[in-house]
Amino acid sequence: MVVDPLREAELDRLFHAFADSTRRDIVRRVTVEEFSVSGLAALYAMSFAAVQKHVAVLERASLVTKEKRGREQIVRGNHEGLLKARRLLDEYEQIWRQRAARMAAILTEG
Repeated sequence: MVVDPLREAELDRLFHAFADSTRRDIVRRVTVEEFSVSGLAALYAMSFAAVQKHVAVLERASLVTKEKRGREQIVRGNHEGLLKARRLLDEYEQIWRQRAARMAAILTEG
């Protein structure tokens, strides 16, 4: 099996980003509307710095983008990054569907 190290690193960043409920919630919120980092921080029982770290993880995974606007950092969902995540998960689903089909074929043969 050939493993593309860049692709593996991308998968690691993606699954790391989605592994936390706060980060999943931030993605959900910023795909609906943009938020400042301070606006996001007001929504969670954690420090501003902790929210900044969550946003940085999401940004590294290309799930959100951040733009400086005046004194604020504006966060919004990255449609391309979300589509890439969907394609990656679709590939895993396809692998599992193929395995299930092979098992079903073996069971009907026997």
